[in-house]
Amino acid sequence: MEPTLFSNPKDEPLAARMRPRSLDEFLGQEEIVGPGRPLRSAIERDRIPSMILWGPPGTGKTTLAQIIARAGGAHFTSLSAVSAGVADLRAVVTQAAVRRRAGTRSILFIDEIHRFNKAQQDAVLPFVENGTITLIGATTENPSFEVNAALLSRSRVFVLEALTDENVRSIVERTLADHERGLGGVAIHIDEQAFDTLVGLANGDARTALNTLEFAVDAAPLEDGTRKITATLVLDALQRRAATYDRAGDGHYDTISAFIKSIRGSDPDAAVYWLARMLDAGEDPLFIVRRLVILASEDVGLADSGGIGVAVAAQQAVHFVGMPEGFYPLAHATLYLATAPKSNTVGRAYTAALADVHETRNDPVPLSLRNAPTRLMRTLGYGRDYHYAHTDYAAMSHTGDLPPSKRLEAYLPERLQGRRYFEPGDQGAEAKLRSWIEARRAE
Repeated sequence: MEPTLFSNPKDEPLAARMRPRSLDEFLGQEEIVGPGRPLRSAIERDRIPSMILWGPPGTGKTTLAQIIARAGGAHFTSLSAVSAGVADLRAVVTQAAVRRRAGTRSILFIDEIHRFNKAQQDAVLPFVENGTITLIGATTENPSFEVNAALLSRSRVFVLEALTDENVRSIVERTLADHERGLGGVAIHIDEQAFDTLVGLANGDARTALNTLEFAVDAAPLEDGTRKITATLVLDALQRRAATYDRAGDGHYDTISAFIKSIRGSDPDAAVYWLARMLDAGEDPLFIVRRLVILASEDVGLADSGGIGVAVAAQQAVHFVGMPEGFYPLAHATLYLATAPKSNTVGRAYTAALADVHETRNDPVPLSLRNAPTRLMRTLGYGRDYHYAHTDYAAMSHTGDLPPSKRLEAYLPERLQGRRYFEPGDQGAEAKLRSWIEARRAE
């Protein structure tokens, strides 16, 4: 059964009753529906394209779809990709075709469209293309990855941002004053600390704010006929801050990116903050520590070779200890790497060498560098003229001096003699390598 558009019976949740019914009531998203913006102009001209609304929970995706349908007098059908299948889509399209012949347009709203598989998305495509339906999809995930390219190319993508605290505060104030749909008929006292707590912990999600407010009002004790709401009651009603982190979605990738870049930029405060955000949201600690092991070579490298040891030790410790105590070795490694000198020469040296592997002829290994376990191989010259470093001259290391009279072995193929892949940096231990390696290459 299709839902009745904009019905607000008293038994509906408060967040549903308070849905804005027009663009004038719609708060936030000025970048896409503010005066003069393209989507608002399209709504006002009744030239609605198929579109994907992409944004966090509670930012107004469903509400905006309903407002669009109402503004244009279109028939509105809502499906959830969690429960709907191809048969449901076909039924909607069949009914839309009948309405189209009668001169009525149909808007199909698909909530969480990213949960539709390729076949389900393909089932919608021809009817979007021929105009039988105008599609409005809502998703919290990046449509570039979750929506078929063919369907995406026939739709406009509009990005909705999390509401500001001022937006959420205005929505709550409106709800408290609204006698028709809100709580205007209930005597409520909410102190300023409770209000700030409600707004702050909603995390830009209007639905969370209103659901929490409704629960708090129902649970609040009556004092002289007034429901008194405190910060403690708000915290009990909310239980925990509204989560915007999805371990399988953009939040996962965006936050780990911020974490790695904070360490690379030597900001220990930001690094440990993003670590705490991920762990608090339930991120897999082994995913985090794998990234730390990579970073220890990629971004710290030879400037502080102790970094990779700390990162690997953290991996072992987290695996052994588990959570929640595993945050100690994770924070230890995070702070060590964030404050360590930085060098990316490991990756640059490997990338430069790999470029020659791909772009030049792969010549045979020089005969002097080949092992010669058989007489035939020795006869063919395998291993001939190889200089064993430990006996022919002092062991080569940056802690000793080069003997002036001994010729150094040539280890690269002949065509690549003189190539320079590793160039020591200026940070930490690498700075000490520079004079040694320059002297070695001068031999």
